[in-house]
Amino acid sequence: MTDDNLLATTRPGLEVDAARLEQWMSANIAGFRGPLSVKQFRGGQSNPTYLLETPHQHYVLRRKPPGELLASAHAVDREYRVLAALSEFPVPVPRVFALCEDAAVIGTAFYVMQHVAGRIVWDSALPEVPPDARRMHFEAMNAALASLHNVDYRAAGLADFGRAEGYIARQVSRWSKQYMADSDAGRIGAMDRLVEWLPAHLPESSAVAVVHGDYRIDNLVFHPTEPRVLAILDWELATIGDPIADFAYHLMIYRLPTLAIPGLVGVDLEAQGIPSESDYVALYCQRTGRESLPDLDVYLAYSMFRLAAIFHGIRGRVLRGTAVSPRAREYAQHVEALAECAWQQAERVG
Repeated sequence: MTDDNLLATTRPGLEVDAARLEQWMSANIAGFRGPLSVKQFRGGQSNPTYLLETPHQHYVLRRKPPGELLASAHAVDREYRVLAALSEFPVPVPRVFALCEDAAVIGTAFYVMQHVAGRIVWDSALPEVPPDARRMHFEAMNAALASLHNVDYRAAGLADFGRAEGYIARQVSRWSKQYMADSDAGRIGAMDRLVEWLPAHLPESSAVAVVHGDYRIDNLVFHPTEPRVLAILDWELATIGDPIADFAYHLMIYRLPTLAIPGLVGVDLEAQGIPSESDYVALYCQRTGRESLPDLDVYLAYSMFRLAAIFHGIRGRVLRGTAVSPRAREYAQHVEALAECAWQQAERVG
């Protein structure tokens, strides 16, 4: 998908003073030359994202949204930090140019990074890719995530970027509390069972790495013509955590039907040129030096539970009339189905 397809009219309240931004970029980004024009991307719902165009070069800006926010949310400074750190390693990330924490420039903190031209793909079945190239695209996704998990986070200067211990336990607690607290969205039997089941079946992983937190195909920029990932985008949830949880969240498309987001259940993988789940897992293990992924079903149950909790929260916002995404009602319709998929994974464990 091209930039023109991804751009939209700037949403009310998210306008940017292009003249003031141009002045700041001239003073803080080496080689910058205007004039500057600003357009907003359709994505970046949490941290609004803009395409910055000049006759000489294009950039991307990610900003904190205006208004009252949770102290730990929308931390563009953390995104900037992890991208800057990973640029020293063989991980496909955009180059970052500058961070601005002065709200006087455009109203909120922001950073400017490289614009990576390429393809954004939304459907994991890759319908727009020739069948004989789909396996190579999957291998490219696998390689990009493995390259992240292979980074020595201490050597990257990210030892204090998150707590290394208890990542899964904290995540399960966080999403359980969020689910239980949203009474407007209602209670769901499978979710209630998972709230009790997951803490009793937490995997004992000792692996620690930089995790992306939302590694999906639509957060990747593929080369315009080659099966190669040029950039991993949307680092808002990045932290230090369990890489197997990060991989399982990406892998769960193999175990899900299409429920607002495209899944691969029901797809003839071999006929479509897509590697099997076992082959995909083996490839990740090979690239990260692992023999296997113990407790994978637990990780998948957790990943689906997390996604169901996110959709449950969206349902609550729909019912309260505060949902802003045009697809919010579609997401809200699939909470029960996602929760049942998660419980099925739990039952595989016993």
